[in-house]
Amino acid sequence: MVRLAAAMALILWASVALGQEGSAPPLVASEAPVLGNGAGADEAMPVLPKADGPTLGAAEVGTEAPYHTDLASLVLKAHPVVQAVMALLALAVMAVLTVLLFKLVEFPLAFARLRRTKEALAAAPGLAAVTGHCPLALASEAAVDEVQALGPAMTADLRRSARERLDLALDRIEAGAVLRLRSGTGLLASIGAVGPFVGLFGTVFGIMNSFLAIAGAKTTSLVVVAPGIAEALLATGIGLVAAIPAVLLYNAIQRRIVVFRHGFADGRAEILARFSRALDQRMEA
Repeated sequence: MVRLAAAMALILWASVALGQEGSAPPLVASEAPVLGNGAGADEAMPVLPKADGPTLGAAEVGTEAPYHTDLASLVLKAHPVVQAVMALLALAVMAVLTVLLFKLVEFPLAFARLRRTKEALAAAPGLAAVTGHCPLALASEAAVDEVQALGPAMTADLRRSARERLDLALDRIEAGAVLRLRSGTGLLASIGAVGPFVGLFGTVFGIMNSFLAIAGAKTTSLVVVAPGIAEALLATGIGLVAAIPAVLLYNAIQRRIVVFRHGFADGRAEILARFSRALDQRMEA
C-alpha cells in the first residue's frame, strides 16, 4: 500500500511538472492590451510592426514648401495666360498715363493761346488778322481774306454768300481744333470699357487654374488654392487700375473741350460782328 501511494504521488508530480513546461508565457500588457470587456488573452489586439525607415520628427510633420507672398513673385509664378493679361493691362495703364501727361501740356497751351488771341482781337480797332497758332487767329485771317476777296461793288446776295463762306471756314477751323484736342479720347474710352472685362478674363482663368490644382493635389488646402486666387485677384486689380483713370480722364477731357469751344465761340462772335461791319462799310461806299 505504501508503495502504491508513493507511485501515485510520483505520477502526479510528473504530470504537474510537464504541464508547467508546456504552458504559454504570460502576456505583456504594454504589447498586447486586453480588451475592456474582460476577454482573455486570445482576444487581445495584435501589435503592429515598427517601420524600417527613418522616423519624422515633430517639427517635420505637416511642413509645406515656402511660398513667397510679394507681388513680383506672384506675377512671375502666375500662369502664362494670366501673365499675358497682366502685361496687356500694364500697357493700358502706361497708355493712360501717356495721354494724361500729353493733355496736361496740350490744354494749358491751347487755353493760353486762345486768351492771347482774344486780347489781341480786343486791342485791334477793326477787323484785323491776328498771327498765331490759335484757331481763333486762323478764323480772323479767314475773315480778312474773305473781305479782301470781295469786289468793289457789294450787293445783298454777295454779302449773304460771303457770310456763308466765312461760316463754313470757321466751322472747319473749329472742327479741326476740337479734333486735335480730342486725340487720345478714343483709346481712353476703349480702355475704360474693355479693361475690367480683360481683368475678369484673367480672374476666371486664375480661378480655373486653382480648381485644377485642387484636382491634381486631391486636397482643398489653402496652400494649393491661394496662389491661383491671388493671381486672379491681381489681374482684376490691374484691370480696375487701368479702367478707372481712363474713364475719369475721358470725362475731364470732354469737359475741357466744352470750355474751349465756348471760348472759341465767344471770339468767333466778335470776328463775325466785325466782319459784318466791314461789309456794311463796303456797301455804303
